[in-house]
Amino acid sequence: MSQSFAMEKSDAGQISHVAKRLTADEASRILEQNSRLVPERKAAQFEKDAKKHWDLFYKRNETRFFKDRHWTTREFEELLGLGVDDGVLLEVGCGVGNLFYPLLEDGLKIRRIYACDLSPRAVDFVKSHKLFDPEKIVAFEADVTEVDCFSAIDLPVNVATLIFVLSAIHPEKFKMVAKHLYAVMNTGGTVLFRDYGLYDMAQLRFKPGHKISENFYVRQDGTRSYYFSIEEVGDIFVSAGFQELSCCYVQRRTINVKENVNVPRIFVQAKFKRP
Repeated sequence: MSQSFAMEKSDAGQISHVAKRLTADEASRILEQNSRLVPERKAAQFEKDAKKHWDLFYKRNETRFFKDRHWTTREFEELLGLGVDDGVLLEVGCGVGNLFYPLLEDGLKIRRIYACDLSPRAVDFVKSHKLFDPEKIVAFEADVTEVDCFSAIDLPVNVATLIFVLSAIHPEKFKMVAKHLYAVMNTGGTVLFRDYGLYDMAQLRFKPGHKISENFYVRQDGTRSYYFSIEEVGDIFVSAGFQELSCCYVQRRTINVKENVNVPRIFVQAKFKRP
C-alpha cells in the first residue's frame, strides 16, 4: 500500500507527522474517548497488575494467539546477518517464541539467543518448545523497566528486537527501557523496533472508559497498548544514546477471509544502532 502522510498539530501546538488524516467520524471518535477516562486509582492498579494480566493472557491463549513471525527477515535483514558463529540475539518480550523459533526453523545459526518476557507462563512455553536448547537459548522472566532486568545476559548483544512490546509498558518508563537495552548492546549492535502507530485502527476502535492517558489504552483483558508517533520513538532511543538509522510509519492490512476482516493498520518501524 502506498503511504500517505499528513501533518498535525499536537495539544502542545507542535507540528508532527501522522500516517493518516482522520476523517470527521474518526476525529469524533477520538474526542469521545476523552469523555470518560480510566480513573487514576484504577489506572495505577493496571500498572501494578501488568504481570498478572499478561500471565492470564497466556493462560487463556497458550501458544495459539500470535502467529509465527516469518515476515521479520523480510523487514529486518539484520536478522539474516546473525547467521555467524558469534551472533547474539536478544528478543525483548518474546512471548512464546514466535520470532526466534521461526528463525531457527529456517536454519539460521546463532551463537546465543536471549529471550525474556514479563509473563512466567510465556517463558515456560518457550522452554517447552521442541527446538528449545538450553545450551543456545537463555529464556528468562524479566520486567524490563527494572534496573537488573538483563542480569541473565553475559554476552554483548548484536541484535535486539522490540516487536509490539514497548506499547504494553507505561509511557513514563519507555526511556528507562531504552537505557537498560543500551547497556547490554555490543558496539555497533542494532535494535529492531516495530509497534503500533498513531491512529492505527485498533486505537480508533476503543470505546470511552478505556483511555488511560494520551494514546495509552487498556483492553478488556487488562493488558494495555500505546500508539506511537515516529518522533516519540526516535526520541526514546536517541535520548538513551542510540543512533537512529531509520524510523517511519508502515501501512499494512489485516486480512482474515474466514471472519470477513480486511482493515488498514498503521505501525512504526525503526532501527537504532549503539555507536
